[in-house]
Amino acid sequence: MTNKTIKKITVVGAGFVGSTTAYTLMLSGLISEIVLIDLNVEKSEGEVMDLNHGMPFVRPVRIYNGDYSDSAGSDIIVITAGANQKPGETRIDLVHKNTEVFKSIVSQIVKYNTSCILLVVTNPVDILTYVTCKISGFDKSKVIGSGTVLDTARFRYLLGDHTGIDPRNVHAYIIGEHGDTEVATWSLTNIAGITMEDYCKQCNSCDGQISRHNIYQDVKNAAYEIIKRKGATYYAVALAVRRIVEAIVRDENSILTVSSLLEGQYGLSDVCLSVPTIVNSDGISKILNVPLSEDEQKSLEHSANCLKNIIKQLKL
Repeated sequence: MTNKTIKKITVVGAGFVGSTTAYTLMLSGLISEIVLIDLNVEKSEGEVMDLNHGMPFVRPVRIYNGDYSDSAGSDIIVITAGANQKPGETRIDLVHKNTEVFKSIVSQIVKYNTSCILLVVTNPVDILTYVTCKISGFDKSKVIGSGTVLDTARFRYLLGDHTGIDPRNVHAYIIGEHGDTEVATWSLTNIAGITMEDYCKQCNSCDGQISRHNIYQDVKNAAYEIIKRKGATYYAVALAVRRIVEAIVRDENSILTVSSLLEGQYGLSDVCLSVPTIVNSDGISKILNVPLSEDEQKSLEHSANCLKNIIKQLKL
């Protein structure tokens, strides 16, 4: 592992997710310059003022409000702007609105940046990662979606909570769409190398299949439940973004379930979705072909086909 100096990150969108992302990056001590861009300049200015007032408590970092010309020279551009998911609305419901928004955003970004990494967070993230790939013309390794990094964290947390194990010691992945067709890879899930099937036999404290179903449903529906209660999700996703940025900044070669363009992996092509991926200072270093069960492979193919059917409707 080598450290690459990441001097500058631009966050496009100063809403809940964008401003919280700027906050987590500020706390990280990894970045020396953060630009915040939003159509609502006053809102962006207010967020920057609030962040800067905490500067005596953190490592030095320059944070300022700007426009797209100020993004020039960014090492990473995080895109969080777009219409928010409302109660009762799926991430896919947002697709046409946010595709149009992204046509404008990405065209502005590429005027001033040609070699940065684009990190897409806005939902539906897999579709918008694909849109960003096509509009930007960037190499596929430089366009990353936050994908199921958050879903995987939710999965690990709920499994840890269920078993009484520190979630950092639970090894599990959610793959596919960041959304209703996401796939829990139970065949790969383990605690200390013990498969969940074997661990459940040893534990023998619940009905394994019912518990598995409930945990998966809780992961899949987590955003809906949070939005119903507080209107938006932003803390955990901002931490997920920070984790991806950290893997890039520190050239970690970490395995994360980010979304990226597949070109034959798992028999899938011309679609962006999440599978275990090596992330380093180059962005996407390698997409791993992990061994899936037959049912998981079919579910992943179903997820990909659902996304492809939506992509066909877009005017790119």
